Amino acid sequence: MSLEHTAGAVTSGRPRRSTPPRSTQWRKRAEIAFFVTPALALMALFVAWPVLTAVRFSVYDWNGLGPLDDFVGFANYVDVLGDEVFTDAVVHNLVIVVGSIIVQLPLGVALALLLNRRMVGQGLLRTLIFVPYVLAEVIAGVIWFQLLQPEYGLIDAIMSGIGLTPPDEGWLGTPDVTLWVVLAVLTWKYLGLAVLLFLAGLQGVPEELYEAAQLDGASWFQTQWRVSIPLLGPTIRTWCFLSMIGSIQCFDMIWVLTGGGPADATTTMATYLVDEGTNRHNYGIAGAASVLLFAIAFVMALAYQLIVLRRDTEEEA
Repeated sequence: MSLEHTAGAVTSGRPRRSTPPRSTQWRKRAEIAFFVTPALALMALFVAWPVLTAVRFSVYDWNGLGPLDDFVGFANYVDVLGDEVFTDAVVHNLVIVVGSIIVQLPLGVALALLLNRRMVGQGLLRTLIFVPYVLAEVIAGVIWFQLLQPEYGLIDAIMSGIGLTPPDEGWLGTPDVTLWVVLAVLTWKYLGLAVLLFLAGLQGVPEELYEAAQLDGASWFQTQWRVSIPLLGPTIRTWCFLSMIGSIQCFDMIWVLTGGGPADATTTMATYLVDEGTNRHNYGIAGAASVLLFAIAFVMALAYQLIVLRRDTEEEA
């Protein structure tokens, strides 16, 4: 038998890949469309449409009554960027972003490492730490508003009982300390989420690594520092992203506690646009502020994705 016949016989014996019938391809496409279309419709209704509406309002001088006929172009954006209250609100948002990460990150990692060990009452401790996160922001805000009231508030009563003097105008009425009090309340509220995510990340650390570290004579602290925390890196970076976005959009807790006061000391971009739109009926200014809030959040999220989270996606690839 010649070489050509042999090669032809071998080739003919190979199984050929059969392309799926056209009906199967269309059925898969229909299934994808069936499951994706509702999500796209909801996103278009509750995300895309409000953003486009805000962009439309931002170029008009409108008080919410009558038609949109007073076109002002970018004048509202100029007014917002020139408003000291808004620029201070941007600074307050950045303070909350940085402060939340600096405070909650070490506390969350430490508590997660502690609760990852077997101990008496482990489940109860996890529940107590996570309960504040599942409380509604309004409920948590009202609770802390009552606790921080001057004279009859529990915090002032405790401080007076141990010989300390609380601020004369109250914790929520003193401009120099109010923002830090709000940051402390936000830490209490959202620390449980950080602990929960870090505990979930620790479950993915192989036990073999801990056993190898023990065989090498590493202490518990050295094992956590050299093994657990480095492998927790992707979870930490993801939590930092969620914390950053949540801090930029912070509204509920601040609105209940201070309403942006006193003297705009706790105003954020979200409280600013709500105050301008709902209380002052400057919907053009509120629209411009909301577009700027969206742009700032989008740029920060994109920069974080390209600079920080890109490492994780490259490692997965």
